[in-house]
Amino acid sequence: MFTGIITALGSVESVQPRSGDVRLGIRAEQLDLARARLGDSISVQGVCLTVVALSERGFEADVSRETLDKTTLAQLAAGDPVNLEPALRAGDALGGHLVSGHVDGIGRLTAAREDARSWRMEFELLPPLIRFVAPKGSICLDGVSLTVNAVQGNRFDVNIIPHTFAVTSLGARQVGDAVNVEIDLIARYLDRLLTKD
Repeated sequence: MFTGIITALGSVESVQPRSGDVRLGIRAEQLDLARARLGDSISVQGVCLTVVALSERGFEADVSRETLDKTTLAQLAAGDPVNLEPALRAGDALGGHLVSGHVDGIGRLTAAREDARSWRMEFELLPPLIRFVAPKGSICLDGVSLTVNAVQGNRFDVNIIPHTFAVTSLGARQVGDAVNVEIDLIARYLDRLLTKD
């Protein structure tokens, strides 16, 4: 589990194709890897990945075909910035909201404008996912826990405060860019409980 509070901004060091899937090398010098072990989970752009190799500069993680098909990780190239968050440990502060790192789909940035000192960003989601997005509810975009301002049709918007804009990859997003979207866990489970098979 994660909180959606980004611990560090890293970058892609390598993308190594391996028999149909990929091994990502992540440069993570801002991330405290002192307690990291092989098999640990680290969120990369909101995707829960398993550490398969560690170095002083970062780590490597295998990315399955399923994950490549369902997230933006297939679009990553060497040098791209990535949001990083290690998994929650007992006693850690829960500053954002509960995030699993299991991406529900891909959204697209449709508009961005300055809003006082923040940036107001509008995203588009496919109809099957937009119904889970509620005003003042939580959403996770590229691993960042955010509060939804408003929802209209298949679009919603959020405010990105100056700190988040500066320390996450959201500050580099341009209109048309794709983002990983994880809907609120509670909404996902309520839907499953209330939907008849």
